[in-house]
Amino acid sequence: MPDPMQAGKPMAAVGQAVAWWNLLPVALIVFDGAGRITQWAKAAPELFGYTADEVIGRDGTDLVLPDSRREARAVQEAVASGRSVTGHIPVRHKNGSIVEVEVWACPITAQSGDGWDVLVLAADVRAARQVREVGGLLDSLFASSPVGLAVFDTELRFQHVNRTVEAMHGLPGSAHVGRRPSEVLPGVNSEQMEAAMRRVLVTGDPVVNFRRIGRTPADPDHDRVWSCSYFRLEDAGGKPLGISASMIDITAQQKSELEAATGRQRLELLNEATLRVGTTLDVALTGQELADIAVPRFADIATVDVLADVTEDAEPMSSLSSGAVLRRLGKAPASGLAAVDILAPVGQTLHFPATAPYTQAVIDRRPYLLRRIDARVIAPAARYTSTPKRLLALGVHSMIMVPLAARGLVLGVATFLRTGDRPAFDAADLALAGDLAAHAGVCIDNARLFHREHDTALTLKRSMLPGRPKPPAGIEIAHRYRPASDVHEVGGDWYDVATLAPGKGAIVIGDVMGHGIQAAAIMGQMRTTVRAFTHLDLPPDQLLHHLDSALQELDSPLLATCLYSVCDAAAHRCHLGRAGHPPPALVTPDGTARLLDLPPGAPLGIGGISYDTTEITLAPGSILVLYTDGLVEARGTDLDQRLNELTRLLTGAHRDLDQLCDTLMDHLAPTPAEDDITILAARIGTPTP
Repeated sequence: MPDPMQAGKPMAAVGQAVAWWNLLPVALIVFDGAGRITQWAKAAPELFGYTADEVIGRDGTDLVLPDSRREARAVQEAVASGRSVTGHIPVRHKNGSIVEVEVWACPITAQSGDGWDVLVLAADVRAARQVREVGGLLDSLFASSPVGLAVFDTELRFQHVNRTVEAMHGLPGSAHVGRRPSEVLPGVNSEQMEAAMRRVLVTGDPVVNFRRIGRTPADPDHDRVWSCSYFRLEDAGGKPLGISASMIDITAQQKSELEAATGRQRLELLNEATLRVGTTLDVALTGQELADIAVPRFADIATVDVLADVTEDAEPMSSLSSGAVLRRLGKAPASGLAAVDILAPVGQTLHFPATAPYTQAVIDRRPYLLRRIDARVIAPAARYTSTPKRLLALGVHSMIMVPLAARGLVLGVATFLRTGDRPAFDAADLALAGDLAAHAGVCIDNARLFHREHDTALTLKRSMLPGRPKPPAGIEIAHRYRPASDVHEVGGDWYDVATLAPGKGAIVIGDVMGHGIQAAAIMGQMRTTVRAFTHLDLPPDQLLHHLDSALQELDSPLLATCLYSVCDAAAHRCHLGRAGHPPPALVTPDGTARLLDLPPGAPLGIGGISYDTTEITLAPGSILVLYTDGLVEARGTDLDQRLNELTRLLTGAHRDLDQLCDTLMDHLAPTPAEDDITILAARIGTPTP
């Protein structure tokens, strides 16, 4: 087989020879960049004997005789480099016979949009010779191509166009020949086309999948999109002769791709909202997070307003019969746009009459889409405020309002605005806004319910803790209690001091495992039980045993830790028992501080556990420091380091126990606190002068 020959004249280029089926049986075959068959059409089954199902996806060289596969690959490589080629190739028919075919190959835009495919026209050599003798073969093929084909000279003037190009442009061939694209098609980006074609002439590198966009006389009312590829035509010596171009109308495909890209962007925004909106149990912060995620990717301006009841821990919807009172939680951007500056700032309370559209939007609990805002549209709202008219004058042209709702309650409304040249909101935007608001509504309601329970639990707990413990004579007491921060549930820390006899008292601290109202309630029961047991003057191990049994009998049992001590200031002795609680610290009158080594015991509520009582002798004026784990446990910090820091802070003379407690809080208590923190310091006896 002779080597593939590069076309020497523009009119003989394979780029012009794409359709012979009006004159003889011609196979139309398309190969992808890897050489696999992707189309098998026209006379291909007749010429080679294979159906499309039998060859689609196969390597094209499989059909070529083994001795000719090298030459066949040379054809493929030549086309892949941007050249149009011709050649004769022997191919084996499915029935075993050998068919010699004449092939015309040229590059076309790849279906994937990246790179290019190879378009091959094949005909039986003998039949082709007969038709060629008739004359005009290539012109006929060029004219009948389903792909838009054109040839330009080195001045970028049209030399020839086929009927497909004429139909695309709505102009006859005579209106093209001798003119440049910018002269023929002023309604498209012709100057960019010509710049790309000049680059091909200079470098010889093809330009593939260039997007030509605009309107032509064939469709003057709509923009259309074409995928164009340009290849340099050369003579046998490599001298440029012009440009061959192929054009495919991809308007429908482009629209689908644009819709798919928009859908992906909306999905990405919604996914990001689930990660960024509701990161804390803070109602106000959640509202601002929703506004921030919407601007500028979804809207130019966004506001988030909730019923004032939501921020005041009242049940939502209670005030809508006489109008809506809302508080602005979020606004984006905060400033910088004239239309933004006239809107109420974050934190301001907004009052709307019951008949105002804004109130109705909250009451109806359904989203509103105003594609185009004009004087007629804003008329109902303009009766109550001048803001809509001012926004319209500043270029706001489209709006969406969606309710913030959760668990059957409406909490407020989110408003999104677009300005300037940005497209108006559509139905798909309304659906996205609804999804964003639904997620934010649940997050806001979660924060509302959490703070209600947090405040309830804190109130309950504080009512159960001793306000001013009254220690017996000879024992000085100071204490501190700090609940978990607003973004964490209240824990079950508690403490108590009871007088057993003159100069003798019980000092106890505990922590119910868990958080919220249940932990606070059990904490109260636990303190009451301990208070009753102290009057029996039981040693610590027995009291802890009875407390363990009592805790198991509760309707909602929980585990708890406890440190119980009986201190006798007159005898200078202290008996201690520990049930899974952090070890107490002792500061002697000379300023030495250490942690007491007590048997740790197991938390209360497990059952079947025995506890120990440890007796220690105290020098007059010794300070016993009890605390809960919230003081010494911190995320990312080793517990031993925290306990060493506690010992260091306790070392030294401490005349004022209140100041000692403050020092521990200032240096050890994390902010914000993730757990309750309780400190109970007791000076046992009067220091020796």
